[in-house]
Amino acid sequence: MKRIYSCNIAAAFATAFVLASCAGAEPTAGNVSQPVAQPAPTPTPAPTPAIAWTAADALAKEYATQKKVPGIVLAVSAEGQPTRFLSEGRIAIDANAAAAGPDTLWRVYSMTKPITGIAAMILVEEGKLKLDQPISDFFPGYKTMTVAVDPSKDLTARPAAREITVRHLLTHTAGLGYSINLTGPLLAEYERLGLLPFAANRQIEAEAVKVRPKTLREFAERAATVPLIADPGTRWSYSMSTDVLAAVVEAAAGIGFEQFVSTRLFQPLGMTSSYWRVPASEVGRFVDNYMWAGDNLAPLDPAAQSAYLDAPSFPYGGAGLVMSARDYDRFLAMLQNYGELDGRRILRRETAELAMSNLLPTGVTYGGVSGSTGGQALPQSGYGAAGSVTLADIPGGPGAGTYGWGGAAGTIAWVDPKNRVRATGMVNYFPAEKYPLREDMIKAVYSDRATR
Repeated sequence: MKRIYSCNIAAAFATAFVLASCAGAEPTAGNVSQPVAQPAPTPTPAPTPAIAWTAADALAKEYATQKKVPGIVLAVSAEGQPTRFLSEGRIAIDANAAAAGPDTLWRVYSMTKPITGIAAMILVEEGKLKLDQPISDFFPGYKTMTVAVDPSKDLTARPAAREITVRHLLTHTAGLGYSINLTGPLLAEYERLGLLPFAANRQIEAEAVKVRPKTLREFAERAATVPLIADPGTRWSYSMSTDVLAAVVEAAAGIGFEQFVSTRLFQPLGMTSSYWRVPASEVGRFVDNYMWAGDNLAPLDPAAQSAYLDAPSFPYGGAGLVMSARDYDRFLAMLQNYGELDGRRILRRETAELAMSNLLPTGVTYGGVSGSTGGQALPQSGYGAAGSVTLADIPGGPGAGTYGWGGAAGTIAWVDPKNRVRATGMVNYFPAEKYPLREDMIKAVYSDRATR
């Protein structure tokens, strides 16, 4: 708009100069003053009607007034209009707690994964990583992986059919497991090795830190010693692959993962409220996390004593961030603009499009996972750079290419570049599937867009 506006100004000055010159010239033989053709006026496009966001606002109010949550913040935007922040309730059940707002801090858990995925795509663009590059290039222990024959019985294993690649880590097709969904001997081995890349509260952390690796490199190296649950590239299975990917990013970039994310994403995007460790000075805007026990909320991780006030064993690329709705919206806005925000380019357009496309290996499908991970699948979904991807337009809903993910404590976010829509929902309670916030938000957001 600025460029069009400046061009119109320049044209107007040029026309005025020609008219003034002609008016002041002395007519001579062969120099008969002729009318100067006027340029056709450029029509001014009608402004896009503002979206009232009445359905989204009503949704936020419903969740708070019906005490589904102590507090909630929704960040919504469509048609290039400024983000609307719809905030209700408080950061804790205490009546004197601060009101929730755009800069309130939330545990986003697995909404960390798309950020790690996009960090990896920056390196893919720079040629420091390739999608189908074996990760044994960085961690030789992955050269000869094995696959458990019957993980419910024991750890007997056979050689893996192929190596794990960057693509496999991005798409949860590496064959790695996750302590949240493993059982039996394989779960016991993950726990023995401290392959527990997340924080719940200080009580649980006190035990986890005794066995957990102290660095990303050590974490990745230990993960290479455990049998896989399937051959790489053959099956979608939710896993700690994004945490291993963080170690690969660190190795490929040559600097710490936390530093890489900060300097290549957070700082250029103006994301000033995104933390692996919440500073003590910011605890006043940090929400309490709760556990639903029947119809009662019980504190699980109170902000004042939160595990997130302590330094993590290492930055968990799959579930480690605490963020504000404003910050996550800026991350999505960059993706909605295909890699650019406020004049700062993070990714080339083609790289952003690739990240938000279906990157699953041939023959592998994604059918979704439980709400406790934020990964409920929309119809015809695939998987991109550490987030789900909608493969076809949904009538009255997200368009093809919609990309996003959720978190274990109920958070959800997506960006729909085709329809110029993005949305973030922030709450903090376990289990996430207690209420269908993702479905409720999709319905409200696209209803508001349709009725503007």
